[in-house]
Amino acid sequence: MSLQSVSQIVAANVHAARQTIAVSAQACGRNPDDVHLVAVSKTKSATLIRAAAAAGCTDFAENYLQEAVPKIHELAELGLTWHFIGAIQSNKTQLIAQHFDWVHTVARAKIAQRLSAQRPSGGPLNVTIQVNIDEDPAKAGVAPEDARALLEGIADLPNLRVRGLMTVLRRESQPLASYQRLAALFASLANHAPTCWDTLSMGMSADFPDAIAAGATHVRLGTILFGPRERA
Repeated sequence: MSLQSVSQIVAANVHAARQTIAVSAQACGRNPDDVHLVAVSKTKSATLIRAAAAAGCTDFAENYLQEAVPKIHELAELGLTWHFIGAIQSNKTQLIAQHFDWVHTVARAKIAQRLSAQRPSGGPLNVTIQVNIDEDPAKAGVAPEDARALLEGIADLPNLRVRGLMTVLRRESQPLASYQRLAALFASLANHAPTCWDTLSMGMSADFPDAIAAGATHVRLGTILFGPRERA
């Protein structure tokens, strides 16, 4: 398939996703501009990312650090915003702190402390606390009842901006109900959070209209933009 054809397909997919975001937001009385599309580009080439950027995407999410860093360097001239959404190992925090604008998967105080300590000058790192809202043993994230303690333990770290909560659902969950539980937890933590508490990162290709109905501010979409994921 030609580069032009690939770019046209990606552009059409981005347009369709934005249309669905708009319809879903308007259906529940929300402003579509308050829902940010984060394109999940893990395992996808720089060429596909360029096509999505040309179609108006500005935010891209990566899971695999060793794959992400070369792409971030290659695409630096585009001025994209990069989100890390993978598991965080202690020995990877420095590269994450250096190369990303957002980290969605903070679930331990130690990781947050390392990210803050290793963040270069130039502005704080935006982070969300990953919550295992379905209490799925196969998923990462802090238990809902432990989210307040983690928030209070990291809220004042000097080089972080703790923006809100993130979750990845159990496969067999009821998405709307699970996302509503995360939104309720987010609201309950507002009095214990910094003033930048404004982010609910939830919703993926299969269920993002439900996430928007529950209050998502960032939906993480990969498959509907780029097609099925490829093996890393």
